Amino acid sequence: MRIASWNVNGIRAVMKKDFLQSVDTLQADILCLQETKAQDDQVAAALEGLDGYHVYSNSAERKGYSGVAILSREAPLRVFADMDMPEHDNEGRVLAAEFDDFYLLTVYTPNSGSELARLEYRESWDRDFLAYVNGLNAHKPVLMCGDFNVAHTEIDIARPKPNYNKSAGFTQKEIDGMDNIVAADFVDTFRHLHPETVKYSWWSYRAGARGKNIGWRIDYFLGQRDLVAERVIAAEIWNDIMGSDHCPVSVDLK
Repeated sequence: MRIASWNVNGIRAVMKKDFLQSVDTLQADILCLQETKAQDDQVAAALEGLDGYHVYSNSAERKGYSGVAILSREAPLRVFADMDMPEHDNEGRVLAAEFDDFYLLTVYTPNSGSELARLEYRESWDRDFLAYVNGLNAHKPVLMCGDFNVAHTEIDIARPKPNYNKSAGFTQKEIDGMDNIVAADFVDTFRHLHPETVKYSWWSYRAGARGKNIGWRIDYFLGQRDLVAERVIAAEIWNDIMGSDHCPVSVDLK
């Protein structure tokens, strides 16, 4: 089973950029999307040309903003949105699917924003999101994926020193949030299998950053430790797939 995750930066925009060909390249049994920037009916309409997948989505109240989706060849036992926390549940950032032996969760973590205006909110999100995930994990192992909007360590960002504690996505408070997920017995699958590999999943549209590979690794698959040890056999970052400022990431399960 291959599960892929991709921040598409607008589902309607990416459909015009060889999205169906990219899906064919990925050969994913399940594809999780972030930043769909569309309402549920618009997501369904945009994906009408995609055959063979059940489509589930969670959209923000604000139109054209945020939003996540799960596309699965096999229908899950159930799919449920949000965290049952009113302070977080209006931006369409969390969607979970239950399968026989694990939960798959996709997340679009809030960006701390320019001038770090949302950093305090981001801290509360990180705490509450981890509490939510731990609650699920008490029932079945959790595999979570998506745009976590943080480069965890210096190897995950091309220019760590000028960005540390200055840029959203590489402040110590955000790094602490990822540290807390790892401390709760979740494994960064890519770094687990590729401890020294320098690869990024997001590049600014400015100054030709992608062509120069001045990027950040902020898209992850994080799995409960035993689930990763027993089932994850590959973790990849698909740098050659275009269409968004992010590229897809994936894991293969046996």
